[in-house]
This record gives sequence, structure tokens and C-alpha cells, in this order.
Amino acid sequence: MSRFCVLLAWAFLVHLGLEEAQQDQSCCGPIVPRREWKALASECSQKLDLPVRYVVVSHTAGSSCDTPALCIQQAQNVQHYHSRTLGFCDVGYNFLIGEDGLVYEGRGWNFKGDHTGRFWNPMSIGITFMGNYMERSPPPRALRAAKSLLACGVAQGALSPNYEVKGHRDVQKTLSPGDQLYEIIRTWPDYHE
Repeated sequence: MSRFCVLLAWAFLVHLGLEEAQQDQSCCGPIVPRREWKALASECSQKLDLPVRYVVVSHTAGSSCDTPALCIQQAQNVQHYHSRTLGFCDVGYNFLIGEDGLVYEGRGWNFKGDHTGRFWNPMSIGITFMGNYMERSPPPRALRAAKSLLACGVAQGALSPNYEVKGHRDVQKTLSPGDQLYEIIRTWPDYHE
């Protein structure tokens, strides 16, 4: 992301009242912290053993969002479903990507997610794209946000430098991350079936 784009995105966040979005100058674009999207308090305690080797990419298969206001609402909806209906200790994903091009902090880098089952959750970061990508692709800004997040994970020591990206359907019987998104992530250099 060019310096101009980063500054423009930051100014946009400030304008929207998301002034506390975190930004790591080394590689991370703005990450909307939990308090900014008004996440419920997490009850999770199981930490990940960092750095992890795997990243599992999924989609929520629900509504998409293309503005910070809509994405905040969607992140809250996903968390409510996961914690109140499914009984998880928090939203199941480590990070959520909106079509607005922002990353929303879920469980973050340090806590084990509930996104891919007992085998994969303890050794992976779960990144989900908010929306349904069976018949359409996420916009380029959302894909750039995900790639920036992966670079950030390596720079912060949360992801192994030789991490592997997997589609949700590669490791569990599901249609996630949707046909269109799956075809895109299969072209990423760190993708492995």
C-alpha cells in the first residue's frame, strides 16, 4: 500500500470516528480494534503457540459490507451468532475482512480461534471475508487488506515466514470460502492444497 493510500485511509478512519485503528508502520494497514467495532468482551483464554504455520481463509457466507458502518454491524452480527447461538467464547475468527478494505480484529494473533475444527484451530490463524463469495469475488481493496495482514503477521512473528494459506474447503467439508474467492487464493504464492 503506498504511503499516500495509507495516509488517505487513516484520514478516512479518523473522519469516521475510528481514530484508534491500529497501524504498524512496518507493514500493517489499519486494523480496526475490537473496542472500535464494539465487540463483546472475549471469554477466550487458550493462546496460540506462535508463530503458526497455517492460515485458513473462509467467508462468512452472510451479508457483505462495503462501508465501515456496515462492516462494524456485520462483525457484531457474526460475533453475536458465534458467542450467543453457537456458544463460542468469542467470534470464531482471528480477523474479519470487510469489502471496505479494512481488517477487523477478532481474536487477534494470540488466541486460538473456532473456525476450522479441533485439528486446525490450534495451529492456524482464521481469516474470514465478510460476505458470500460463491458467485462473486471480493473487491481488490479487501484482497489487498488480507495480503497486508499476512505480511504483518510475519513481521510481528505471529506467522511463520514459510506459512501456508489454505482454503477452508481444503481442510474441512464446506463450500467456504466460496468458489470465486477460492479460485483467487489458489493463485497466491503461499497457497498450498
